[in-house]
Amino acid sequence: MNQQTTNPPLAELVIGLVSVSDRASGGVYEDKGIPALQDWIASAITTPYRIEPRLIADERTQIEKTLVELVDVSGCHLVLTTGGTGPARRDVTPEATLAVGTKEMPGFGEQMRQISLRFVPTAILSRQVAVIRESATHAALIMNLPGQPKAIKETLEGLKDADGNVIAGGIFAAVPYCIDLIGGPYMETNPAVTVAWRPKSAQRPASTQDNA
Repeated sequence: MNQQTTNPPLAELVIGLVSVSDRASGGVYEDKGIPALQDWIASAITTPYRIEPRLIADERTQIEKTLVELVDVSGCHLVLTTGGTGPARRDVTPEATLAVGTKEMPGFGEQMRQISLRFVPTAILSRQVAVIRESATHAALIMNLPGQPKAIKETLEGLKDADGNVIAGGIFAAVPYCIDLIGGPYMETNPAVTVAWRPKSAQRPASTQDNA
């Protein structure tokens, strides 16, 4: 009897996008957070992925419920939120994020504020956080991002001068390796947008080769 062996299918990368806004979720104006995130991800990630979008109000209970559902039910490996991270009384996204996390990842928020401070002094008022949410069989990285599309792009991919030299590193460079470490799929990126940094021992050959 002949036995045919096949490689196991690669795990699908699942990314949750959460826009937190009372007015956008209520139909007062069009949400810009999720489209901005979708556009950036399409330009940056070359690994096949699936997006799980959610547009919700600034309600802590709803934010927590949405984050738990995205990780525990939808199986997201990465969840990006936008909105609700300022000092206003209705801004509760960081509190909800910390409540569902099992490990805090403070470096992401610290770097986001360092990037934004190059543009506006009020960036110090931003309270973005990042956490790992873990269960017995799954884990995900959850990150709060700024609310404006321009700021989202700057914090994710960093800043370069006119000659292309890096002025401030974007936070996304560390995301693929973080996903590796918590057991998620191997994520590849477009180096023209963001270079995924991994130690040499964790790097794999590129999935596609340039034959030109």
